[in-house]
Amino acid sequence: MTFHELTVPSIIIVLKTITLLLGGLITYLSYKAFRRTRAQSLGALTLGFGIITLGTLLAGVADQLIVDFETGLLIESTLLAVGFAVIVYSLYTTEP
Repeated sequence: MTFHELTVPSIIIVLKTITLLLGGLITYLSYKAFRRTRAQSLGALTLGFGIITLGTLLAGVADQLIVDFETGLLIESTLLAVGFAVIVYSLYTTEP
């Protein structure tokens, strides 16, 4: 094994962990705002960030334990696209 093969996977794991923690924090804070205001747009925003964070988690688990890198990337990219679509929806949602 080369130095590159040892360090890149470790760096990816660290960055995925940071992304998961920050995504979880954003999701939590937006959920708190949703509970306080009951605004539909904040609920959709929370859902969008939750989906993106879930995508990061599932891709990391899949890559490390279940499937190859490409399948993990496919899982993450799909959930990222869905999450961003929900966030875009939340930005266009108007309150009744």
